Amino acid sequence: MQSRSSRPSSKNPTQRTTKRFKQADTAGKSRPHSSSNRKKSSITKPRITPEQRKVIVFNKPFDTLSQFTDGDGRKNLADFISIKDVYAAGRLDRDSEGLLVLTNDGILQAKLTQPKSKSEKTYWAQVDGAPSEADLENLRKGVELKDGMTLPAKVEVMPEPKIWERNPPVRFRANIPTTWLAITIIEGRNRQVRRMTAHIGFPTLRLIRYSVGKIVLGDLQPGEWKEISL
Repeated sequence: MQSRSSRPSSKNPTQRTTKRFKQADTAGKSRPHSSSNRKKSSITKPRITPEQRKVIVFNKPFDTLSQFTDGDGRKNLADFISIKDVYAAGRLDRDSEGLLVLTNDGILQAKLTQPKSKSEKTYWAQVDGAPSEADLENLRKGVELKDGMTLPAKVEVMPEPKIWERNPPVRFRANIPTTWLAITIIEGRNRQVRRMTAHIGFPTLRLIRYSVGKIVLGDLQPGEWKEISL
């Protein structure tokens, strides 16, 4: 009796392989729900209407995180702000003070933080020493940091602002003057202003953000906040 495995096949191997490919292709086409799944995953949250928009202006104190939670027990936004479902539009370093804008509007958040929107942010920086006009001109043109050249900035010497005392106070060097600078940038790199002034040889001792776009800090004291309309 002839064994089953020795029987000649009616089709050659190439024909069998082609048939398998066709079957696999047909199986893939028989799943129309796959495209609908992709569409569902690309659905974004509905836009916030002007009536639904919340915008909070907060004077962030020194030594406070720009977030609502912290596992290490450090001061954060939840210690001051009771409004729910708002998020910081751009971070402000823990050791920096001043204006922090919070909102539930993602489009507004992007507009205030992304460089392409050219939303200006003005900082008051108290620096160690007395930079010359040539030093400030370097900042205006842009300086080379580890993460690349900074965009041109607006930089001017300003009178010492009438503001709150910092707690703890800034440590000064004996017989070394300090200078207040108004620095306006459209970027938001990590510790950018501090790195810029250090690059030209004048470290920042105290940094206060005064404005973001058309939103200003005003007369808010550290820890105070208010809701505004835009």
